Amino acid sequence: MIEIIVNRDKEQKIIAAIENGKLIEVYEENKENQKARNEGNIYVGIVKDIVPGMQAAFINIGTEKNSFIHVKDVVPQVDEKVEKRIETNIKDVIKPKQKLLVQIQKDSNDKKGARTSTHIKITGKYVILMPNTNIVTISQKIENEKERERLIKILKEKLPENMGGIIRTAAENQKEENILKDLQYLENKWNHIKERFSKCKDKPELLYKSPSIVEKIIIDMPENKISRIEVNNKLDYEEIEKYLKEIKQEKIKLDLAEKENLLEKYEIEKQIEKSKQRKIWLNCGGFITIDPTEALVAIDVNSGKFTGKSNLEDTVYKVNYEATIEIVKQLRLRDIGGIIIIDYIDMQKQENKDKIEKLLKEQLKEDRAKTQVEGFTKLNLMEMTRKHICSHNS
Repeated sequence: MIEIIVNRDKEQKIIAAIENGKLIEVYEENKENQKARNEGNIYVGIVKDIVPGMQAAFINIGTEKNSFIHVKDVVPQVDEKVEKRIETNIKDVIKPKQKLLVQIQKDSNDKKGARTSTHIKITGKYVILMPNTNIVTISQKIENEKERERLIKILKEKLPENMGGIIRTAAENQKEENILKDLQYLENKWNHIKERFSKCKDKPELLYKSPSIVEKIIIDMPENKISRIEVNNKLDYEEIEKYLKEIKQEKIKLDLAEKENLLEKYEIEKQIEKSKQRKIWLNCGGFITIDPTEALVAIDVNSGKFTGKSNLEDTVYKVNYEATIEIVKQLRLRDIGGIIIIDYIDMQKQENKDKIEKLLKEQLKEDRAKTQVEGFTKLNLMEMTRKHICSHNS
C-alpha cells in the first residue's frame, strides 16, 4: 500500500509517495515553480497576433507571456488513422481579438510562453474526456483484447454526441458503474466550464485549474492502492479533505500532524537526497549515471565492480537487467520527461536485447506517466520518451 506525505515548511512543500517505507515519487513545490505550473489549466484566451508564416498565433490568457497556438491545435481534432487532416490556413480559422477556450499543453519557460490548444482534455480516474471530437481510444497498457472491446463499448454507448474520450489504464477490470460515475463527474465539470465560458466577457480568465500534485496521485493510482495521506498543514488538510469528499473517496485515511516534520518522522530525507545524485549503484556492483541535458536525458550503464561468474555475455546481461529495473524506478522518482537515451553495455545476442526491451516495457507499466519505448538504434542505444507527471519539478 502507498502512503502520501505532504510536508510544508516556510520555504517549500514536499509531496512524497512511499511504498513499504521506500520513496517511489517525490515532488517539490516552492513559490517560483508553483507559479509557473499551469499545464492542464483552461482559460478564456484572446487572439492577439496571427503569424501566417508559422501557421500559428499568440493568445493572451492573462499570464506574464502570451501563449502560443498552432493551427493544428485550432482545427477540429480527427483520428489520423481513420481520416486525413485537411490543410488549413491559420487566418481562415481564427481572427484577431477572437475569444477562444484554450488549455495549456506545455508550460512557459524563460524563453517562450505556454503552448496552448483548443482540444480540451479533462482527466478522471478511468476516463479522459475530450469535448468536440468523436475520437475514442484506449490505453496501450491494457493488452487483453476482450477487455479493450468491453471498455470501448461502454464508453461509446454512453458518451454524449460530439464527445470523445480516452480509457485510462486504471479502468481495466472495473465495473461499468464505476466508469460511468467517473464519466458523469467529468461531464459535469465540462458543462460548468462551458457555462462559465459563455458568460465571460472578451478578456482573459482562468476557468479551470488542473488537479494539484496530490490530486493527480489520487486520480492516477489504482483503486485502493493509497491507504492514507498525512499532512502537517491545516490548509493542505482542508483542501485534500474537500477533494476526497468531491470524488467520494472515503477509504483513504487523512491525518493531520500539524507543524510536525514529516520528512524526519518517516526518515525519507536521505532518500530524497539520494534521488538527486548522478550515480546510482546496483546490487550486483554495477552502476548507472543520469545526465540531463537541454535536449534529452542520457543514462549510461556501467559494469563497475561486477565481474560475474560465467561468460562475458551473461555478466553483461545481468548488469543490464538490474540496470533496467533501477532506471524505471529513477525515471518515476525523479519525474524525468522528454527524450531518454539509455546506453546499455553492448550485448552480442539479439535474444538478450529483446529480453531487455521486453523487461523495460513491463517495468514501465507501473509508471503512471505516458511512456513510449522505441527500441535499440543501430548504435545500440535504447530510445524512449516519457511525459512529465508534473512540469517544473525540482
